[in-house]
Amino acid sequence: MRGLQGMVCLIAGGGSGIGAATARRVAAEGGLVAIGDLNLEKAEGTADEIVKSGGVALALDYDQSEEKSVVALVSRTVEHFGRLDGLHGNAADLSPATLGEDRNLLKMDPEVWMKTLATNLVGNAILVRECLPHLLENGGGPVVLTSSSVSASGEPTRPAYASSKAGLNALVRHIASKWGKQGIRANAVSPGLVLSQAAQEMSEDWFLDKSLAQIRSHRLGVPEDVAATVAFLLSDDAAWVNGQVWGVDGGHVLRD
Repeated sequence: MRGLQGMVCLIAGGGSGIGAATARRVAAEGGLVAIGDLNLEKAEGTADEIVKSGGVALALDYDQSEEKSVVALVSRTVEHFGRLDGLHGNAADLSPATLGEDRNLLKMDPEVWMKTLATNLVGNAILVRECLPHLLENGGGPVVLTSSSVSASGEPTRPAYASSKAGLNALVRHIASKWGKQGIRANAVSPGLVLSQAAQEMSEDWFLDKSLAQIRSHRLGVPEDVAATVAFLLSDDAAWVNGQVWGVDGGHVLRD
């Protein structure tokens, strides 16, 4: 893909799953990646894997629900590499204490909503806020956020999670509308069920069978499916894609 060679890209939430797969893909294309994650050990594991394969990667710990931590993540990335060329915002609160307690409105816990929005939506907004000046200094650059198919499909549970992801869809459109003329490209990927290691460990066979029956493809997704799309949107090959939310879900949600 054009434009990834030598690109300094921050992968926020890159220790595992889609973020780790994106970090590996961007590095394989010649990019230099900073991998931020709440779990430093996982970020280091992904970075070590990239380095052993001949790539360049830096592992950093941060908490996306804390503004100071997000600010420090971007500052440490720029301090280490000297610049910032692209961003993939992938972090979300998927913990059992938050996502596992995200129920329908009649059973809602406002604290669960606050935690969800703090990480998934507000945290990403702060992340973009901190990255934008560096991208604008370079004459522009790509921003790709990880949304979810549940932002459009509708579910009887997880309303806070779905709302936070729908907020990301609106956020990328705002960014593209406000700074697109200055070279900023902001898009989102909207995955369906992705068989990350964590998802495979938590999902029972009946749930996987049901999920497969709801899509139009012959298999469920893997992190590398989404990573390939993110890498494309980060690359110069996607130079005329802006303000879009792309479904990467095996045909779960059909869009015009």
